[in-house]
Amino acid sequence: MASPINRRGLLATGLALAPAAAARAQAPVPAPLQAPALNRPARILLGWPPGGAADIVARVFAERLRGTYATQVVVENRPGAASRLAIEAAKAAAPDGATLLVTPESMLTIYPHIYPRTLRYDGLKDFVPVSGLCSTSFALALTPGHPARDLAGFVAWAKGQPAPVPYASPAAGSTPHFLMEELARAEGLRLEHVSYRGTGPAMPDLQAGRLALAITVTGDMAEYERTGFGRVIGVTSRERSRRVPAVPTLAELGHPALTAEEWYGILLPAGTPAPLVDALQQAVAQAVRDPDLQASLATMEQRPRPSTSREFADRLRAERERWAPIVLATGFSAE
Repeated sequence: MASPINRRGLLATGLALAPAAAARAQAPVPAPLQAPALNRPARILLGWPPGGAADIVARVFAERLRGTYATQVVVENRPGAASRLAIEAAKAAAPDGATLLVTPESMLTIYPHIYPRTLRYDGLKDFVPVSGLCSTSFALALTPGHPARDLAGFVAWAKGQPAPVPYASPAAGSTPHFLMEELARAEGLRLEHVSYRGTGPAMPDLQAGRLALAITVTGDMAEYERTGFGRVIGVTSRERSRRVPAVPTLAELGHPALTAEEWYGILLPAGTPAPLVDALQQAVAQAVRDPDLQASLATMEQRPRPSTSREFADRLRAERERWAPIVLATGFSAE
């Protein structure tokens, strides 16, 4: 048989719940969810394989754009030709809002200078730059047993070497590659660029001392320093890294011209109707306010960079102009 109701206990429970009930009654009623701007699935084309930083960024945002911009948003990885295949596919897609492109900006700002004859797209003419998503800086790291302790020590050591000093970057023609070439020119160093397909393959050579130095995204380098694979001596961001706050920026070390970040952005094919462009920009702005998304980006040393379409287009234009003389001075061409 059920026990009789304890009236005193019921009264106490009611008194305890009353403040919570009152708070709920006074809280604003959430606005009803609006229908997505695109009443069908959308896809994000990405020129990189699954598992890398670009892939993670694309998937983090795809999850937040689902239900706000389109009914479904999936990431379609199309690696190949240094991500150019995916960008060309996005250019050729119908301008109906259903095909989105997520890419690091250097594919739109540096590639025009290293593929001057064979590049088959223009980031400003063939696309509508919708918004920045996030950005990351780069970090310089010495091999763990290197005698230098900081950038000044490395410069002095490198000048005393009889042969060019080998260093690694994630790819030939990448932003880190040209940042190191600029550093070499500013300091009068003889450096030898060794290109790797990403950060991971370079780390065994850095740890073994076959490379003196490597430059890649700060999130990766901070983790490698933590595990003893390298010693970070400088970062390219305007602010110090949250992961390695004791490490100075290159601007602090006397090289403000080497301040640089790789922005990830989202674009639509040229000709996409303005209402869809505006809706996607607003959906991105809403997404970056999500604390969970911000936390996910922070683990990768990524900073949210939402922007208007015009702001993002202006940035792409300025960065393309910035890198033109730098690439020309190196004489590098991928063709």
